[in-house]
Amino acid sequence: MLEVTDLHAYYGKSHILQGVTFRVEEGKILSLLGRNGVGRSTTIKAIMGMVARKGSVKFRGEETITKQSFEIARMGVGYVPENRDIFPTLTVRQNLLLGEKKPGKSGRWSMDDLFDLFPNLRERADNPGGVLSGGEQQMLTMCRTLMGDPDLVMVDEPTEGLAPKLVEQVAVLLEEMAARGVSILLVEQKLAIALKVSNEVLVMGHGQLVYDGTPDELMANDEIRSEWLEV
Repeated sequence: MLEVTDLHAYYGKSHILQGVTFRVEEGKILSLLGRNGVGRSTTIKAIMGMVARKGSVKFRGEETITKQSFEIARMGVGYVPENRDIFPTLTVRQNLLLGEKKPGKSGRWSMDDLFDLFPNLRERADNPGGVLSGGEQQMLTMCRTLMGDPDLVMVDEPTEGLAPKLVEQVAVLLEEMAARGVSILLVEQKLAIALKVSNEVLVMGHGQLVYDGTPDELMANDEIRSEWLEV
């Protein structure tokens, strides 16, 4: 589905990613773990063409490294940013409709599907997005992305600042996405959630990958967790 090879990324003269290589398989959840500031969010932004980059990023076998962000999105790549980026003056329903790539064409996700998963959004469907709580805005952002029926979704810190009940709802949505054939690249700070939903986990340190394995293998590796994850 997604193949990243020797990816480098830059902010000005700062060399953030230094040769990152990994794959995301179809219908699987791959979590990218690590402490703040090691380059996890930059990895997603580089894949999406939002920062200066070089290397190779192939989606379904097609090279995207020279494409712009909107072109990558049209190929079927969804991006859920950490800062949510909803339209605060538009209603919940209008925000969701803006996520449709082809209005009126049904995909894997309908608005009713998403309202069933997140009843709070149904109750607030005609309210402006700006009056929603932080957790509800996070739900709205993820659901808006799914309205575009992407084949791959990259999600940046979806549970940050959420109450435990909402964290569990996000986990359920991620698992439902994978069950419907959506591949997921997840950047997540909460180790418990990442280990619960992921098929494979990567650990990043100082702009490079330092570990690749299954959740069970990571839990058994005290050295990696101590050096690169635990505070």
